[in-house]
Amino acid sequence: MSEENLYRRLVDVEEIKQLKARYFRLLDTKDWDAWRGLFTADARIEAGGVAMALDEFVTVTRRWIEDASTVHTGGMPEIVITGPDTATGIWAMHDLLRFPEDGGEPRGMDGYGHYHEQYRRVDGRWHIEAMTLTRLRVDLLSGGVPDV
Repeated sequence: MSEENLYRRLVDVEEIKQLKARYFRLLDTKDWDAWRGLFTADARIEAGGVAMALDEFVTVTRRWIEDASTVHTGGMPEIVITGPDTATGIWAMHDLLRFPEDGGEPRGMDGYGHYHEQYRRVDGRWHIEAMTLTRLRVDLLSGGVPDV
């Protein structure tokens, strides 16, 4: 691989890492329009065994966690550049969700798993084209979590 190609791959990997960092930050700060903008228009998402188009995914996620205090983190990325404008990635993830109490038991969860993603560069910027969230473990608080 030429030095120029190696440099381009390293830059692409770093740009994808920045994309995922924005994903977590915008999700936790509930900046829904900016968060939606991280995906391609035709993005495909699967979470909890349910496949969704982008608009449905944003709507469901917003409805579920709008009033919750959330902390999402990801690390140990395995990013592979598969073409000039395509890549794949796997991220270890942890999410901590605490929902407003309704007078009963505390509600929330700690979740652990992986994001499996495909990326596509559109107009010079990387976007998430497909995403599957797999969970390895979910620890619920005593009050559980609200229905989606």
